[in-house]
Amino acid sequence: MLDLRKDSKYSLLIPTSMGLRLTPVNAQPFHCSDTFKMQATSAESNVASVASYLGEPVKVLTSFVKDSPVSRFIKDNLRSRGMDYEGPEFDQEDPWGYRHQINMADSGFGLRGPRVQNDRAGEVGRELSCDDFDLERIFKDEGVKIVHLSGLIAALSPKTSKFCLDIAKAAKENGSLISFDLNHRASFWKGREKELASDFAEIASQADILIGNEEDFQLCLGIEGPQAGGEGLEAKIDSFKEMINRVKEAYPNTSLFGTTLREVISANSHMWGAIISSGDDWHTIMPREIGVLDRIGGGDGFVGGLLYGLLQGWDIQKCSEFGWASGALAATMLTDYGQPADPEQVWSIWNGNARVKR
Repeated sequence: MLDLRKDSKYSLLIPTSMGLRLTPVNAQPFHCSDTFKMQATSAESNVASVASYLGEPVKVLTSFVKDSPVSRFIKDNLRSRGMDYEGPEFDQEDPWGYRHQINMADSGFGLRGPRVQNDRAGEVGRELSCDDFDLERIFKDEGVKIVHLSGLIAALSPKTSKFCLDIAKAAKENGSLISFDLNHRASFWKGREKELASDFAEIASQADILIGNEEDFQLCLGIEGPQAGGEGLEAKIDSFKEMINRVKEAYPNTSLFGTTLREVISANSHMWGAIISSGDDWHTIMPREIGVLDRIGGGDGFVGGLLYGLLQGWDIQKCSEFGWASGALAATMLTDYGQPADPEQVWSIWNGNARVKR
């Protein structure tokens, strides 16, 4: 498997823009609710939560609004997850100044699918810049085994695009592995398609681990997607493998490629699978039905479990299975992120063992 830098203070480092998620209680739609659960969230911290809850040291690079109670709430939450953090504090300036993003998302129920709206006006994370971080200290002196980057941060603003590129280069120079989850969002790319395509291709060329679904690979990297072929699941999986082979040809320096497979039966029941490729080794997890309390964060849970497995030195099959089960775990929780009690809990999900543990 991949070689990890041994003299590292941190197993995992994530650049991210933290914010809030507001979720109606009792699986109700947002527009007709008056009671909400509030949580601190970001896709990247969702990924890192698997490793942090299982005892791996994690560091978050982000930004905050000075003296904001929301910033305090976020900091307290990161500490509760066992994560270190650092980042600049920006003055709000005026009531129309900086703030943290707000994610308004219900969970859906039955045949009523979830609905999500992001309010990112004035988002302080758009100001993320390597000028505010001592990259030599972080990567050379402290050391990092894996840096996880997301297309959500890379596309957030021109500043954050450069931020992610600078992080990737510093990580590579100091022996850290780079994981890149493409996470395409059309609203982020609007009007910046040419610029972001170039930036994403450069980050992907630095990546050791590349994650995405069929739309991510097509829209972020210009890779031809799965081709319509024969009927059935096997034909669909074969077409996904052909797409990944095209990604491999375009990015020969990347060692591991992955994509999840999801079929939505209802808001509370999904077919969940994955395809992972490392060199000539393929591991396919045929989609299995999982119960879903809240689907948001399931893909991040998969990536988090996969990275945790790599940190343990497991083979591709074991990493893939743990990733699948970590994603399934996240789908059972009201938070966007899985909070595994221990590895045994995750393996019980993989083994289909939902019996009570006393």
